[in-house]
Amino acid sequence: MGNVIITSDSTCDLSPELLEQHQIITLPLYINLNDHFYRDGVDITPDDIYENYKKNKTIPKTSAIPPGDYLDFFAALHPGENEIVHFSISSGFSTTHQNACMAAKELGHIHPIDSRNLSTGIGLQVLYASDMARNGASAQEIVEKLADITPKVDASFILDTLEYMCKGGRCSSATKLGANLLRIKPCIEVKDGGMIVGKKYRGKLLSVFQQYCDDRLRDVQVEPTRAFVTHSGLEDMTHAETIRRQVLDTGLFKEVHITRAGCTVSTHCGINTLGVLFIHA
Repeated sequence: MGNVIITSDSTCDLSPELLEQHQIITLPLYINLNDHFYRDGVDITPDDIYENYKKNKTIPKTSAIPPGDYLDFFAALHPGENEIVHFSISSGFSTTHQNACMAAKELGHIHPIDSRNLSTGIGLQVLYASDMARNGASAQEIVEKLADITPKVDASFILDTLEYMCKGGRCSSATKLGANLLRIKPCIEVKDGGMIVGKKYRGKLLSVFQQYCDDRLRDVQVEPTRAFVTHSGLEDMTHAETIRRQVLDTGLFKEVHITRAGCTVSTHCGINTLGVLFIHA
């Protein structure tokens, strides 16, 4: 049996350091901005998207990874000599997983997993799989275990503004206006492979982040290996470290990593978005 290689599309939002440490190989989604296609995190960054929005009041569209890209990507990893376990953004958000499955069927020895999630909600699954592979688990054992882990991932974010959601057609102008007038900062939760609106908060941004963090981690049983504080870019970067320290102080997790979301998530959420993500026991 060959090595087990863990791969993911770029929406796992793991830092370059974590990708290197765990030997995770990623493939970028596409970002269509001003009629040009860019590769998420390769040719374009979230800051480029925010700068364009300031100038033009337009946001890009995200595009799935096509089957041809997947064929080239997987073939270069020598399936057959190796077994490949690949994670994709939720099939509820993109056809990327479907395209990965098409390529996998053609090549064999590739095990596509629908993360049913986004951002480091995927990243948590990717690193769990990496830990298993490093400990000698087979690809099939990883796939079977992830079927149990995937529904236990807790992924949510606080949005400072609904501007980007509205521009992307994911909420109405009336909803955005009402939220702005009432200074509401909603919690967006990933549920069953899609997104729902959870608790709504009001107040200064850091205070909202702190209350949200307390709410998410109160009276929970967790898988203790790691948690993420993931943000889309913050006007005050000290907020991320403040929340990381708050998560650490609960004593629930051995590791708490700060990561920055890539273009796919940032396009829909906008700046000053932050989430605490972890796996339930």
